[in-house]
Amino acid sequence: MKKIIVLGAGIGGIPMAYELRDELKEQAEITVVSDLPYFEFTPSNPWVAVNWRKKEQIRVELAEIFAKRKINFIHSAAKKVKPESNQVELDNGDTLEYDFLVIATGPALAFDDIKGLGPEHFTHSICKTDHADSTREHWEKFVESPGPIVVGAVQGASCFGPAYEYALILDTDLRKRKIRDQVPITFVTSEPYIGHLGLDGVGDTKSLLESKLRDANINWITNATVDEITADEIHVTEHFRDGQTIKHDPLKFKHSMLLPSFRGIDAVFGIEGLTNPKGFILTDEFQRNPTFKNIFAVGVCVAIPPIGKTPVPVGVPKTGYMIESMVTAAVHNIKALINGKEPDTKPSLNALCLADFGDGGVAFIAKPQIPPRNLNWSGSGKWVHYAKVLFEKYFLHKVRRGTSEPFWEKMVMDMIGVKKLKKK
Repeated sequence: MKKIIVLGAGIGGIPMAYELRDELKEQAEITVVSDLPYFEFTPSNPWVAVNWRKKEQIRVELAEIFAKRKINFIHSAAKKVKPESNQVELDNGDTLEYDFLVIATGPALAFDDIKGLGPEHFTHSICKTDHADSTREHWEKFVESPGPIVVGAVQGASCFGPAYEYALILDTDLRKRKIRDQVPITFVTSEPYIGHLGLDGVGDTKSLLESKLRDANINWITNATVDEITADEIHVTEHFRDGQTIKHDPLKFKHSMLLPSFRGIDAVFGIEGLTNPKGFILTDEFQRNPTFKNIFAVGVCVAIPPIGKTPVPVGVPKTGYMIESMVTAAVHNIKALINGKEPDTKPSLNALCLADFGDGGVAFIAKPQIPPRNLNWSGSGKWVHYAKVLFEKYFLHKVRRGTSEPFWEKMVMDMIGVKKLKKK
């Protein structure tokens, strides 16, 4: 039996383990390693932050589920990947050997890039569910004595959707409490324009999101670098293509959430041939590392170059369906290698995204996510909110059931023309 290790138990790692088991049956021993004993549905974190969800509602304990699927589970962080010896050292002192390694860890959060950024300093976070729960505690105090809010994403960030979600969910929550008139909100982003999303827009996301922010009376600053954050002020500089800059007056805040940039986790950082300078995993068109050909990677930890040049650095997001397409391609290619064949399956990298604003939202389909595209569509309406609620329930159900893609899900996605794999 081949030994396969999956590092990470998030939106990439969980489907990876399930699909490997489904495809390989008894051909492989599969072990999942995670620093958390549970799966948490990260897209629901903005709801946790305003107490629309409890953190327990979006978590699933993993050990029993994996045991039923005959998948080993180790609750420990990875300390060091050693590709030359096909080993992974764990924080708990164990060393694991592998025939194939799948890295699905997600990123490290680079709060330390900016003075005063992050939950250990002056801004809040929704990147992790515990962060969102801590943000909730602050939010409950804030609404008793409201004031200015600043929300956004700093230079080098690559995941912009949750920032828009959080800003507009706060607007919705404040209106429900009838205190919106007491709270000026400013949206600060490194994007060159509203709705860029690290993707040069999808469909009409520029107009849609600008309209949503205007309707909510939310001001914005684009092409922004966050220079420093103090206890009640955010110092921001706006940049232009001609090299000119505007140093804005410090933005006063009483509540703030700024998404950080990402980097690779310490266990892989700086391994020549495995990662780029920021620690993201280098992969070819088959999700396989070009240097260490028994290592695959899926999800946010994968290195994808930025789309074009922008006045302020922005990264490329890896959305949920895009990640699942990476997973399915990697599973097929590992199976091919085990059966003595060469990898030949490529992910479609199609994206389907739902951004909820509490009483509506924006959705987009990008085929593929990286332009030029065969389909470039966006839309909005109250239906987006209900669609995201259903997706949350459905994804958590899949995790609890130990299934990756029921046949009817594939049938529905085929009907709307969104597939995980490229045609061979």
